[in-house]
Amino acid sequence: MNIPSKLPLHPKVSIIVPAWNEAAIIAETLKAIKGAFVQFVQLELELIVVDDGSKDETILAATPYADRVICHSCNMGKGAALHNGWRMANGSYIIFLDADLGESAGNVGLLLEPILQNEYDMTIAELPMAQIRGGFGLVKGLAIKGIYRLCGYRTRTPLSGQRAIRREVLERIGGLSRGFGIEVGLTIDVARAGFRIGELPIPFRHRESGRDWHGFYHRGKQFVSVGRTLIHKWLNPIC
Repeated sequence: MNIPSKLPLHPKVSIIVPAWNEAAIIAETLKAIKGAFVQFVQLELELIVVDDGSKDETILAATPYADRVICHSCNMGKGAALHNGWRMANGSYIIFLDADLGESAGNVGLLLEPILQNEYDMTIAELPMAQIRGGFGLVKGLAIKGIYRLCGYRTRTPLSGQRAIRREVLERIGGLSRGFGIEVGLTIDVARAGFRIGELPIPFRHRESGRDWHGFYHRGKQFVSVGRTLIHKWLNPIC
């Protein structure tokens, strides 16, 4: 499905940054985002941070740089944070970025530009190869196969959280899935609805989990959440 590109005089871009205990790096991420938008003089930036029940000083670190900070009283999960963030946003274009990108968040323009040029309706960042050994590819493999079986779309980056999308697309598909399965659910819904998806190599860098207890625990939760999302999308197609 091709959405005609009819930009208003000063289109607004809303960037949603979910954060949970990211006080150490979120200010660097937000500063990099704001710096990147200096070149987009025709755009109005709305920078929204959703603090998902942090126990550290994430809110204090984010407030000087964000246009709005939404606070959850408890940890509700990434899916809920992104859903609540975009529902409060006013932009014609919505971008989701992780809070731990740091200085590399300055590459956000590479994610947005193809949508502004009407090449795609949603773009997904394909990150560089991990610098430390992670898992065994089980979560990614499940996501790739599940997405293809449910909508016929072959993806390389099913789990990437760095995405830009037209607001009309989000409204058409009715929002976002919850939990760690949010990226998988979004890809399925957008592909099923016939919109154009572009996966682009972009040098974002964020925290990597290794082959320690914390890393395996994180990927275990992710595997379960992705599996639940695939089952839900199988039983409840939007089209």
